[in-house]
Amino acid sequence: MQSAHPSNILSTPRSWGDIPRGEVWRAALEQQLQPWWPKMYGYHLLKIGTLSAEINSEKCPISHQVNVGPQGEGLQVIADPYLLPFAEKSVDACLIAHTLAYAHDPHRILREVDRVLIDDGWLVMTNFNLLSLLGMGKLLPVVRRRQPFSGQMFTQMRLLDWLGLLNYEVMYHSRMQVLPWCGQGGKMLSTHLPALGCLGVMVARKRTLPLTPTAKKIGLRKPSLSRAVGATKSYRDVP
Repeated sequence: MQSAHPSNILSTPRSWGDIPRGEVWRAALEQQLQPWWPKMYGYHLLKIGTLSAEINSEKCPISHQVNVGPQGEGLQVIADPYLLPFAEKSVDACLIAHTLAYAHDPHRILREVDRVLIDDGWLVMTNFNLLSLLGMGKLLPVVRRRQPFSGQMFTQMRLLDWLGLLNYEVMYHSRMQVLPWCGQGGKMLSTHLPALGCLGVMVARKRTLPLTPTAKKIGLRKPSLSRAVGATKSYRDVP
């Protein structure tokens, strides 16, 4: 398998603070995710990348939360996100906060996450919305090499299509921060025109049976769970 392209690794922010207004966006994403963390149970929560590691997930009852990435602070496991050092179907939930935005091959990241997630496991994903003011900025040669415009941006329909192909059921999706430079992201616009939000959130579950059941699939048994390999128990300090 090929590794991530070097230029993409260099352009990956080491923290939300490396992105203009990144701390404000992180807080907005955390607010969206707060109602969902208590719904997740199990043994292991995997947070891939330094941006994921900084997302506050203390409300999640999964105590073994492992930060994984190729480099950066706050990581317990240093590993290639394309070759995660965990057994197949060993992780109960996975967070990829803007991980696809800085991935050379986002499809491969999703396939690797799918490999380690248990059946009915949770996938939490955040991203930049292409159909937004940030997306328009990518059309300007002067700014498209700067953060956050240098990151890849996807439409919601494209992400939904990718998850559908992997047989994930999307439980929740939302977009916010229509005006990314404003403190509350343009609260009124975000309420009435959420489709133009610069940030996107998706919460999905991996399903063993097809979302449209067929006679062939219904008879399959649910495989038993396996434990993660190479992870160490740790807790992220929350300021």
